[in-house]
Amino acid sequence: MILYHTSGQEIKNPDIHHGRKNADFGWGFYLSPDRDFTYRWARKNSVVSEYELDETGLNIHTFTRSVDWFQYIYNNRRTIDGLTADAVIGPIANDTIFDTLGIMTSGYLKPDDALKLLLIGPEYTQVAIKTEKALKQLRFIKSETVERISEEQLKSEQSSYQEAFAKELKKILNK
Repeated sequence: MILYHTSGQEIKNPDIHHGRKNADFGWGFYLSPDRDFTYRWARKNSVVSEYELDETGLNIHTFTRSVDWFQYIYNNRRTIDGLTADAVIGPIANDTIFDTLGIMTSGYLKPDDALKLLLIGPEYTQVAIKTEKALKQLRFIKSETVERISEEQLKSEQSSYQEAFAKELKKILNK
């Protein structure tokens, strides 16, 4: 599997214990098989590193946008990782997950309604390398310095997403 990671520097030797512990899939080294998506994360003079993951013998858990995926992210945001997997593959939660989880835990949204909000927008895939075993099977290939896509394009996409989110939330609240 070919994977990409965007950072401020080339990362030849990733570390699974660097970064936020309460990310979507918990602690790990995050990548994406979607090359175009990784370029969206780029800032001025960012570096996109390319890797190959040998999946042989790895315990890989794959999620789709579902209640199980939502629950796993919800638990990880509370630093409760309930899986024992070498790698986790699945959709990236949209940017409103903190707000959505907050609204849900406050009792204003049912979990099913919260999931509807998290399904809005495009679906991008992330891969979290969770164990040293999987890390040993991740081989650095190359890297390149890149520039970010236009701010206008990002703002337009964000505006469309916010409109769709507001529309769905209004439908949910008016039930």
